Amino acid sequence: MTSDEIRRTYLEFFQQRDHLRLPSASLIPAEHDPSVLFTIAGMVPLKPYFLGTERPPHLRATTCQKTFRTGDIEIIGTTTRHLTFFEMLGNFSFGNYFKREATRFAWELSLDGFGFSAQDIWVTVFAGDDELGLGPDEEAIEAWMEIGVPRERIVECPRSENFWQMGPTGPCGPCSELYLDRGVELGKPDDLPGGDNERFLEYWNLVFMQFDQDPLNVLTPLPAKNIDTGLGLNRLAAVLQGKNSVFETDQFAPLIALGEEMAGKRYGQEFDTDRALRVLADHSRAMTFLIADGVVPSNEERGYVLRRIMRRAILQGRKLGLDSGFLERYADVVTEIMGGEYRELHEQRDSIQKWLHDEEIGFGRTLAQGLKQIEELIERSIATGTEGISAADAFRLHDEQGFPIDLTLDLAAEAGVGVDEEGFELLMEEQRNRARFGGGRARVDESVRERALALAGTAGFTTDFVGYETIDQETTVGALEREGGRVLVKLVESPFYPTGGGQVADAGWIECADGECFARVEDVVRVGDDQVLAIVPERGEPTQGERVHAHVDRRARHATECNHTATHLLHAALRSRLGTHVHQSGSYVGPDKLRFDFSHGQALSPEELGDVEDAVNRWIVEDHPVRAMTTTFDEAKQLGAMALFSEKYGDVVRMVEVGDGSFSRELCGGTHVRFTSQIGVFKVLSETSSAANVRRIEAVTGPEGVELMRKHDRALTRAGELLRVPPERVPDGAAELRARVKELEKAARRGGANGAVDVDALAARAKARDGAHWLAAVVEVAEAKALLEVADKLRARLGDAAVVLGRSDAEHVDLVANVAPALVARGVKAKEILSDAAKIVGGGGGGRDTVARAGGREPDKLPDAIAAAEAAIEAALDG
Repeated sequence: MTSDEIRRTYLEFFQQRDHLRLPSASLIPAEHDPSVLFTIAGMVPLKPYFLGTERPPHLRATTCQKTFRTGDIEIIGTTTRHLTFFEMLGNFSFGNYFKREATRFAWELSLDGFGFSAQDIWVTVFAGDDELGLGPDEEAIEAWMEIGVPRERIVECPRSENFWQMGPTGPCGPCSELYLDRGVELGKPDDLPGGDNERFLEYWNLVFMQFDQDPLNVLTPLPAKNIDTGLGLNRLAAVLQGKNSVFETDQFAPLIALGEEMAGKRYGQEFDTDRALRVLADHSRAMTFLIADGVVPSNEERGYVLRRIMRRAILQGRKLGLDSGFLERYADVVTEIMGGEYRELHEQRDSIQKWLHDEEIGFGRTLAQGLKQIEELIERSIATGTEGISAADAFRLHDEQGFPIDLTLDLAAEAGVGVDEEGFELLMEEQRNRARFGGGRARVDESVRERALALAGTAGFTTDFVGYETIDQETTVGALEREGGRVLVKLVESPFYPTGGGQVADAGWIECADGECFARVEDVVRVGDDQVLAIVPERGEPTQGERVHAHVDRRARHATECNHTATHLLHAALRSRLGTHVHQSGSYVGPDKLRFDFSHGQALSPEELGDVEDAVNRWIVEDHPVRAMTTTFDEAKQLGAMALFSEKYGDVVRMVEVGDGSFSRELCGGTHVRFTSQIGVFKVLSETSSAANVRRIEAVTGPEGVELMRKHDRALTRAGELLRVPPERVPDGAAELRARVKELEKAARRGGANGAVDVDALAARAKARDGAHWLAAVVEVAEAKALLEVADKLRARLGDAAVVLGRSDAEHVDLVANVAPALVARGVKAKEILSDAAKIVGGGGGGRDTVARAGGREPDKLPDAIAAAEAAIEAALDG
C-alpha cells in the first residue's frame, strides 16, 4: 500500500462514518496559539474546538496534518524511524463519541483497512496514578475486551507513557496505544509494548480527553469528553510496505536515490554515508514544506530552526562531496512526490528555490571558515588533553562566524571531544540581555484576557459583529463581569472590531439608553469568533440586560482603515517590484501608522523603495473600489488570493479585493476603506531589517500622512530661511554650506588664519620650576588630530616640558598629554596625568609615558579635568 493509498484509506474510512475532512493547517500555528513555534500534532490547529473557544464546523473531524518536530533533531539519521517532518493522520470527536467508539474505529480500520492480523495487535492503557488519584482505565480495558482483544494483550502502562496533557495545566486524559507485534525474532519472548525493544512498534495513539488539570495534579471532569487520535503515516508505510526503515518507503526512496546519484555512493554499505543520506532526505522535506508555509531562514524563532536544519543538511552534503545546488534538486524531488496532495509546494516553488539557493551559497562560505577553526580547536584539545571546546570558543564561532552551536556539538562529538554547552548558553543569555529592549505593551494584561475568555465561555451566546456595516449600534448588554477598575462586557451586537490579523481593536464608548452611564472602550478582546469589551466607566455603570448605544471612534477607525488597505497595496507593490518570494511575515495596523514585515534577503535600494511607494500612490490616485466578499477557501485560492501562513481559515472566508483583483486579492477579516482614493497619501517612514531575511517598512497614510507632508514643508521652508534661499534651492544651499565648512575645517587643521591656535601665546602661559616647564589648557581646534599637532609644537617650543591640552564639542571631550623624557625621569608620566582627568569627563584613555590620549562624554567638566591634570604634574614634580 503506497503512502497516498494509506492517506486515502484512512480519511475515507472516517468520512464514511460522518467525520468532516478538514484540510491540513499550516506548519505555522494560528495566531491564537503562541505556545508552540510549529504545528507539532494533529490536534494543534483544533485547540479552539477542544477548549470551547470556537464552535467546530462538525462534531466529528478527520485530518492528515503536516507536522514538524525538533525534539529528536540530533538523532535524525542515526535511527531508521525518527523524522522532523511527517504526516499525522487523526480522527477527532468534540463531545460526540468517546472510548468505545474510538477503540472500535481503530480496530476496524487496522483489520479491514490496513489488513493487520488481530493476533498481531497489542494495546496499552493507563495503569493509574496515585498522585492524580486515578486507578487503571477500566473503561478502556472493557472497550478493548468487548471488541475481542484478549486481556493478556492489554498492557497497563504508567502515567509517563499513557497519560496525555497539553501542558502543566489544562485539558488532559489517559490514552491508549496500538502496537504491532513484528515477531519474537526481533526481540525476546517476554518483551511487552511500551518497553524499550524493537519487537513492538507503536502505530496509533488514542487520547481520551476527559479532565481539566488545574492546579497541577488536581483533576476536574470536563463537561464534554473529547477524542484526539494520531497515527503516523510514514511509520505505518514502513510496516505495510514491508520495509525495515521509513527511509526505504515510497516517500523517501527517491530522495535516497537522488543522494546516491549525486554522491556516487550506495545506501546500506557504510553508516556515515547512510546517516548523511537520511539527514538529507528528512531535512530536505522539512525545509521545503517550511518555506512553502512562509518560514524564511533567520536568526530568530522559526527562521532559526529552518536555518538550523538547512545548515545541518548542507554540512552532510559537503561530507558526501555534493556539488553546489543540491538542496534545490532535493526540493524538486520533494515537490514531485508530495505536490499532488500539497499544492503549495508548486505554488511556492520560486520562493523555495530562492531561499535554498541563497542559504547554500551564504553558508558555504561560513562553513569553510568554521570547519577550519573547529578542526584547529579539536586538534588543540586532543594535543593538550583538555576536555574539549570552551564556551568562549563555541560562542565566538557562533557570534562572529555564524557557525551554529549544534554543528559545533555534532563535529566535536564525532571527534570524541566535548563542548562547554552550559557555559555557551550563559554567554548567549548575556548577549540576549544586552540586546533585549522593551516592546509594545498590550492594552490589557493577560489576566484580563483569561477572564474575558471565561466570560465568553459562560455567556451562552456569541456576539454578532456588525462593524463592517456600521460604527453605531443600539444593542443590549448580554453579560458582564467586574475586573478591578474595568468592566468586561459582552454585547449582543457590537460594532467594535476586536484585535486580530495585525489590526488593533477599535476605540470608542458605550452609553446607556437612559443616559445614566457612560464608559470608554479600552480594548476589544478577540475570543475565537466571539469578542468581549474591556470598558472603563466614567459615569455610572451598565447592568446586564440594559439597552446601550455603542459608538466606534470614527476618526480612529477611518485612519486604521486607510492603513489596512495600504498594507494590501504595499504587499502587492513589493511582490510586483521584488518578486513573488515576498510574503507577509507580520504587521501592525493602527490609526497612527502601519508596519509591514516581509520576507526578503536584503535592504531595498532607493530606486526599489521609490518604485514601491510610487506604485502604492498611483493605485490610490486611480480611485480603485475596495470590495470585501464571502466565498469558499478553495475558490479564493483559485482566484489567486493571498493567505497568511499564520492564520487558520475555515471553508468559508472573507476576501478583500482592490480594483478588478488583478494586483491585490487577500484573505482578510479587517476593516478597509471603500475606495483607494480615501487613503489620500502613502509615505514610507523607514525600511529596516526586522530579522535575518525579513525586512520591515513603516509608513503613514491619510491624516497622519498629510500631517507628515505639512511637517516636511515647514522644515523645508525654515531651512530655506536659514540658508537664505527659496525652498526649491535648499539642497543646493546645503551643499554650498557643507563645502564651506569643509574648507574651514581644513584651515583649522593646517593652523591657518581661520581657526588658528596662537602657539606663542599659549607658551607664554606655561609655568616653570627647576628647569621644568608645564602647561595645561583648553584650546579651540576642530578635531583631536589638531590637538596633537598643537601639543607637539608647544613641547618643542618649551623644551623639557609637560603639555596637557583639551578640546570639546557638544557631545565629546578630547585630551592629550605630551611629556619630555627628562620629565618622565622625574616621575611625570603622560598616561598617569590623564588617568584622573579622563574619569572626570566620564571617559578613559591610554598611551605611553611620553604621549597619551583620552576622551569623555561630559564637555561641561573639561575645565575641571584640565585643572586635575595640572595638579597631577605639580604633584609629580614635588615628589
